[in-house]
Amino acid sequence: MRSLMIVFRRSSLPLRWGFLAVGLILCLASWAAAEDITISEKDFGCVIGLPKVRNTFVRHADPAKQKEAMRILQDRVPDAEYPVGTILQLVPAEAMVKHPHDKFPNTNGWEFFALDLSEQGTKIRDRGDQVKNLSVNLPCLSCHVPAKKFDFVCEKGHGCAPLPFDDQKIAEIQNADPRCVKKKG
Repeated sequence: MRSLMIVFRRSSLPLRWGFLAVGLILCLASWAAAEDITISEKDFGCVIGLPKVRNTFVRHADPAKQKEAMRILQDRVPDAEYPVGTILQLVPAEAMVKHPHDKFPNTNGWEFFALDLSEQGTKIRDRGDQVKNLSVNLPCLSCHVPAKKFDFVCEKGHGCAPLPFDDQKIAEIQNADPRCVKKKG
């Protein structure tokens, strides 16, 4: 280490700046890689009681990032990106999880999930950026593309086509989450 410091001190100013730039790039690259998250079936449980903005459940392990994600959704902030690690669910059997952009570049980092639910828990049926919504037999992304300005997050009044059911039906679907049986009783 000492010999490296001697070389650094004897180097020309442009060379020193080059060393610093390379060091900074390596630090940023390792930080960005460390920012990704790992998602498993354990990350999807009963939705009842989770934080919610209008009809959408919003979760993040970091309270500050949870607050930021809820603000973006609540205020319908265009051109804002949800924090990596954000999980959004309108209905219990589907979810969106935010990763770094590079992991899923076509969706700005969003990974879609199709979930099988039971009283015993959750099984991931399909995941990725090409997951199909079985109720309409189309890739999730096909409906979310019009909401690109809102980081691919659909809501009434921006982005996506209206859903074929109203808020009351959405609430019924949410309250029928079979993973919540023990919490209700």
